[in-house]
Amino acid sequence: MQPPFAKLGTRALVVLTLINMFNYIDRYVVPPLFESLRKDPVMGHPSDAQLGGLMTAFLVVYMVTSPLFGTLGDRMSRMRLIAFGVALWSLATSIGGLVGSFVALFVARAAVGIGEAAYGTISPAVLADYFAPETRGRIMSIFYCAIPIGSALGYVLGGTVDSHFGWRAAFFVAGVPGLLLALLAFTVPDPPRGMWDHGFRSTPDPTQSKFAFALHAYGALARNRTYVLTCAGLAAYTFALGGIATWLPSFLERIRGVSHARASTLPGAILVVTGFVGTFGGGWLGDKLLARSRYAYLWLSGIATLAATPIALLVFTAPSPAVFWSATVVAEILLFASTGPINATTVNIVSPTMRATAMAAQIFFIHLLGDVPSPPLIGAISDASSLGTAVLVVPVAVFVSGAFWIYAARTAGRAVPLAA
Repeated sequence: MQPPFAKLGTRALVVLTLINMFNYIDRYVVPPLFESLRKDPVMGHPSDAQLGGLMTAFLVVYMVTSPLFGTLGDRMSRMRLIAFGVALWSLATSIGGLVGSFVALFVARAAVGIGEAAYGTISPAVLADYFAPETRGRIMSIFYCAIPIGSALGYVLGGTVDSHFGWRAAFFVAGVPGLLLALLAFTVPDPPRGMWDHGFRSTPDPTQSKFAFALHAYGALARNRTYVLTCAGLAAYTFALGGIATWLPSFLERIRGVSHARASTLPGAILVVTGFVGTFGGGWLGDKLLARSRYAYLWLSGIATLAATPIALLVFTAPSPAVFWSATVVAEILLFASTGPINATTVNIVSPTMRATAMAAQIFFIHLLGDVPSPPLIGAISDASSLGTAVLVVPVAVFVSGAFWIYAARTAGRAVPLAA
């Protein structure tokens, strides 16, 4: 018999997936505006380093504030926090179209990180409470399909609106719909924690303060080997994806001689298709395999990522366009196949009372060791040698992520479970 709130799961999934799509539209609407911002005298003709700082400002604030919202998400009404976060980031994005200086734009983009931390840490926990454990691979895959689609739409939207109406209009177009989605989030009920999960405490201890709860939760997470290994693999995975996203267009243009137009647009078009196919396919297959092994999500993620390693190496070493474009498609499908299963692993191995905290710690950890350091590190290696040499760290990181997940799957039966 289904819990009563399960009937509202589809509605929650649609709303949260739409929000996630606009989340990534908002993130990636900025890079296509760089040249217009650089030429605008009102912005003070910012340097490339300053423009890159707009992305770093958001990411660092997002990373640092996630643990706070993770704790709040396990102790307060989650849908209200999500609605607050969506409204805040949408308002900050819209304000970006009104600013009168680069410093003000920098502050506005940093504020986006606060809003997205409130949403990004809590949404997977809400979905986990709406859907049974054996379906969470597919559910998380649908939710995370919004990442490649939203990212590609952000690039297209930013460039198109900027070309026709100017860079300020791009911030309005990206930001205003989020305000409507924030209102829609208020209409989604917050499901009871752990209504599908047996053997876990489903309600937090009301006598614990938020600080005491946070200490207890983070201590429990640190003692759980499966969780730690999953996060370690995700950090390497995020390192690789951050490096690819930042440097693939430059690599194609500079090393492979691809035209600027194709190097800028074709990877985005490939990303939409491979992201959808890989993410949805991985979630569907993970749920099918779950009947054979309770750690199927980890096995699938590890095997798919290890299989992607030599193909990713081909992307950066094969001189033939037919080979490196084909390798790009296959490698991205294999890499995205782990998106749903590995996030389903996180919510499945923790207590319902600390899922938002677990996602928050994961977000902090994977960005701190992943896509925050990888772009500048690859850039530094490129300056010291060549970009063709520097990008070879990406396949290495892919291999490391797969190795962590395989090891986690092999040792999961001996891991310490998370009590409430």
